[in-house]
Amino acid sequence: MLMLRSPHEAYRKVDFDARVAGATPQPLVALCYEQLIGALGSAQFAHERGDNRLKSQSLTRAMSALTALQLGVSPEAAVGPALIQLYEAARRTVLDSVLSFNPAALQTIRSDFIDIARAMSGQVHNSDQSLQ
Repeated sequence: MLMLRSPHEAYRKVDFDARVAGATPQPLVALCYEQLIGALGSAQFAHERGDNRLKSQSLTRAMSALTALQLGVSPEAAVGPALIQLYEAARRTVLDSVLSFNPAALQTIRSDFIDIARAMSGQVHNSDQSLQ
């Protein structure tokens, strides 16, 4: 039987599953951001190399991360509507890139999510210091 996944992909999946198990909401959001950022970078790399299989897998991973993020938003929360709008716009851009790959648009999304992830990690660090 042919191997369906590369060893790298199998280890990535095991690492992902281990990190998800028992995680609280904030680390799960950070993990989804990490997966999204990595998937968008991988899709761009694959596009540059002409690797359509990897590009497709990467865009699928990005969609999965965005879907998980969207499902976790409470519309009643203060930032809920803004997050829903952000995730939906990113989702549309990723879906559009399945048919017509747009590296610039995907890089913009990736940069935005890198900035948000950095801000989130700074908040976690600062709030941890105030508890000491």
